[in-house]
Amino acid sequence: MKQRMLNGELYIADDPELHEDMARAQRLLEQFNATSYSEQALRDDVLRTLLGEVGDGVVIRPTLRCDYGTQITIGERTFINYDCVLLDVAAITIGADCQLAPRVQLLTAGHPIDPVQRRDGWEFGAPVTLGDNVWLGAGVIVCPGVTIGRDSVVGAGAVVTRDVPASSVAYGNPARVRRGVETRGRAAP
Repeated sequence: MKQRMLNGELYIADDPELHEDMARAQRLLEQFNATSYSEQALRDDVLRTLLGEVGDGVVIRPTLRCDYGTQITIGERTFINYDCVLLDVAAITIGADCQLAPRVQLLTAGHPIDPVQRRDGWEFGAPVTLGDNVWLGAGVIVCPGVTIGRDSVVGAGAVVTRDVPASSVAYGNPARVRRGVETRGRAAP
């Protein structure tokens, strides 16, 4: 089942190998979330053990929640504020210099619409990707399979159900692109 999950196919999470991987992640999250502000070096060490890749200068404030951790990559100088949820049954790629406000959710997990498959425990994952220099406001929810292009901003409380092009401002529920990002009084290229 783990290989099916990694391939983006339907899989059943009630699998011994997946349980073991999740238990490892939960132990590391408990350790990370229990650290004090003065234990920044320990936080960094735990994150580098938990996550697939962590760039230099990444700051994540507890609490953090994820499924496995190993499918999460975070580019350098990215800041993730309190209470973020990164459900990583598929890859989550966060670029460099990103800003994630409190309670942002990046969700790669989905369930079939077919009620029989859903009742039988099948699920799937689709990757979430944030380009460099993306800012997600407080409480933003990014749904499975979504890519948010570099330099984009998503307003607080938005539910992002489809891709957001580079250098865009999106907000609402569902999120819609409302305009381009402006730099120094002009629209970004």
